[in-house]
Amino acid sequence: MIYLVDASVYVFRAYYSMPPDMRGRDGRPVHAVFGFARFLCDLIERATPRYLAVAFDRSLTTSFRNRIYPAYKANREPAPPDLDWQFGLCREFCELLGVRQFASEEYEADDIIGTIATRCRAVGLRATLVTRDKDMAQVVREGDVFWDYAGNARFYYADIAERFGVAPERFADYLALTGDSVDNVPGVPGIGPKTAAVLLREFVSLEEIYDNLDLISGLEIRGAATLAARLERHREAAYLARALTSIACDMPLEIDSHESLRRRAPDTKALTEFFDAQDFGPMLRRQAERLAKLAL
Repeated sequence: MIYLVDASVYVFRAYYSMPPDMRGRDGRPVHAVFGFARFLCDLIERATPRYLAVAFDRSLTTSFRNRIYPAYKANREPAPPDLDWQFGLCREFCELLGVRQFASEEYEADDIIGTIATRCRAVGLRATLVTRDKDMAQVVREGDVFWDYAGNARFYYADIAERFGVAPERFADYLALTGDSVDNVPGVPGIGPKTAAVLLREFVSLEEIYDNLDLISGLEIRGAATLAARLERHREAAYLARALTSIACDMPLEIDSHESLRRRAPDTKALTEFFDAQDFGPMLRRQAERLAKLAL
């Protein structure tokens, strides 16, 4: 099993939950770094993963999705300057802890995780996706786990449809219909989660829905009589939404083999210097010492 961490979820969580007056020796804020470091150390102690990788989002404006649709994520405020700087320290901490980390200007953390999971699946290594992002449900396949670490909830392949409304393979089509307001992705106006779920129980894909618009009026869906016309009017938006919400599981990524994702022993000397620079207390230092003794 390889554990794939959606870092941004936990960095943001730490930024808004930890005391903001934590400062490094240079006077700059380090509360998000401390919170993320605690999370990652706790995860490793709890799960003792042999294979582990952490994926970061590098930019809200430079991914290939922004070229497809410039308004993609335009509703989001940029990260505060002090948080943007702390992201760099979080990536540094991963490497010092012996954990591979990845980020890309062109692709998002979801794409990194999807690509690694797909490559590892090809050699028989299943994945645990450590995230709270529902979009990641589309990556789950038999043997994989969606682990909402903060919520202490695990969802296996068979659980995804009940938890999120549709099976993983249909999740991008589901978002194509509903849109995703969090990422400023348009869908088909008037189609919510329940209607989208019913449509994707009747038809296996967005293509099949559009190939069978004449059958939709006969479905037991509220507003079925006008639904086909609405879908036709917003066909372009639906396909655009799917292009934006589909995770790219084939991005170029410099990984020689899954063995390069094996967790390494922490660099204790460099970690001590890192902790000193951030003025962190003894708790993380003791955790790092324990992690150095864990079997790899």
